[in-house]
Amino acid sequence: MKKAVDYAVHEFATLHTGKATPAMVEGVMVEAYGSQMRLKECAAISTPDARMIAIQPWDAGLVKAVEKAIQVANLGFNPIVDGKTIRIPLPDMSRERRQEFVKTANRLAEEGRVHVRNIRRDAHEAAKKAKLPEDDSKRLEKDIQAATDKAIKDINDHLASKEKELLTV
Repeated sequence: MKKAVDYAVHEFATLHTGKATPAMVEGVMVEAYGSQMRLKECAAISTPDARMIAIQPWDAGLVKAVEKAIQVANLGFNPIVDGKTIRIPLPDMSRERRQEFVKTANRLAEEGRVHVRNIRRDAHEAAKKAKLPEDDSKRLEKDIQAATDKAIKDINDHLASKEKELLTV
């Protein structure tokens, strides 16, 4: 369940709130050396300031491929090639764009909650197969439910803070 919560939190980090973070682009798939690679595997990603992402491919021959991958990823960014570096200035976000990101955050949170519930179901099935005494079985069910409630609460807390962050102008 912890992994499901961590994954949901990581996915929230990919939503941009007007502040640049490397997580926004590190998952972009780049056509490099005849295969698909994540951007973070073939370039150094940094944020020189709050409104700019700088990408420096380790191989200068990948500059065009990285630029194309960012455009194809449709993240709402317009990359600028500057020699061997690619700069991505973050545009100001409109109210509609912020609302879109809030909807996306809600969808990601729901996916995280579904993962947690699936883990709970699997744990209940494993407990039934273990054929434990009834007292232990009931206690285990309560423990599983407590862990589930905590994980869902964590996801909801992260969602609330992300929504607040997104809607702050």
